[in-house]
Amino acid sequence: MFLSTFSLATLRGSATCASRSLLRNRRGLLTLAIETSCDDTSVSIVEKKIDNSTGSKAKIHFLENITADSRAHRGIHPILALESHQENLASLVDKALNSLPASQSDGNTINLADGSTRRRPDFISATRGPGMRSNLSVGLDTGKALSVAWQIPMVGVHHMQAHLLTPRLVSCLKEGDGARTTSPEFPFLSILVSGGHSILVHSKSLTDHKIMASSNDIAIGETLDKAAREILPSDLLQRAKTTMYGKTLEQYVFPNGKADFADYRPPMNRGEEVVKKQSRWGWSLTTPFANTRALQLSFSSVSSMVNKIVKDKDGSMSEEERVDLGRDAMRVSFEHLASRTIIALEALRLHNTGDDEIKTLVVSGGVAANKFLMAVLRSFLDVRGFEHIQIVAPPIYLCTDNAAMIGWAGIEMFEAGWRTDMSCRALRKWTLDPQADDGGILGPSGWTSSEKSLESL
Repeated sequence: MFLSTFSLATLRGSATCASRSLLRNRRGLLTLAIETSCDDTSVSIVEKKIDNSTGSKAKIHFLENITADSRAHRGIHPILALESHQENLASLVDKALNSLPASQSDGNTINLADGSTRRRPDFISATRGPGMRSNLSVGLDTGKALSVAWQIPMVGVHHMQAHLLTPRLVSCLKEGDGARTTSPEFPFLSILVSGGHSILVHSKSLTDHKIMASSNDIAIGETLDKAAREILPSDLLQRAKTTMYGKTLEQYVFPNGKADFADYRPPMNRGEEVVKKQSRWGWSLTTPFANTRALQLSFSSVSSMVNKIVKDKDGSMSEEERVDLGRDAMRVSFEHLASRTIIALEALRLHNTGDDEIKTLVVSGGVAANKFLMAVLRSFLDVRGFEHIQIVAPPIYLCTDNAAMIGWAGIEMFEAGWRTDMSCRALRKWTLDPQADDGGILGPSGWTSSEKSLESL
């Protein structure tokens, strides 16, 4: 049963005294977070401190990831990923406990095996979906066990919501004195790009996110990985330490970083977007949907074109040509994404005024670590009338899947009064949009909430 099918009043209830005191307490909130949605086993301890004079401050006491080794399969292998979660999660949790803050005098403590006492987390955050259901269940069930053992609540976190909220965590991590604001403020536009997702999201509030565009075929990260497997020299593929071949491709074609694409110039208008750029080698890559303003994303054609070009060369491609092909595959993919972003911003500008104006573009997910992508997006905004929009992206270590972002999303949901019942199950598919059939973030059963937080939505 979904939240949209019955009255919110059925979720109304009285918040416990302990819950109310947590939200009022100046020491803030502490959570142990777990992420197991795909092939990264990650545990983190995240704290948000609340001080009326200096604003919110965040601290990551612990964050560690272990990625399943799927190099032999040249991509994520579901069974190996599941086994990696089963082998590593408990030891990561055990290791994280030593990073819990020292216990305080309020009796809210746990005893460790070495005889020391630590502050007990206020609640558990665990990824509930979307993702591989069996993998999610390892983390979610571990979170439930800790919740029951420590007699604390749990929040089942939406993985994609966590990605788009990560810049708000980063803003609270920054050092320095003075008042802090949790940036970006709602509303903002998000680009969530990874190996499994490519979506444009209009975020109006913590739980209200409208999907403006998504990929109808494969994600941008997947097409870059596929292109990389064709372009990269075989010896470099063999030496790769991970299956994130798109990242290896970026390092291969832009060895000097920003200096290698300093002369990039974006199409100044839609007319220039449709012009094919012929390479000196005789091939060209076509930008997806160049002739239409449809708010859709499509990336499969890019890797398919790369595959055909490489096959036609029949092993005769020089390193110089490989570099050019890699750069062009990225350029076409990123310009397609940037073009749809501009179209989305133009659509929002027609309807939004004043407080509804979009001032921030959030870029998150593993592909957000690509510096050329950020340069393309900034260039498009500057030449298409959106130079006032700020681009915000997390540091590289928070772009890819990690438990710190899960902990922060859990904190924001917990502060809003939301908890997850122990009956909740992992969700393979779970949209962000409240207008979707499943009701978005609050749609699935298992949520409980205080009356106060419901009235504030």
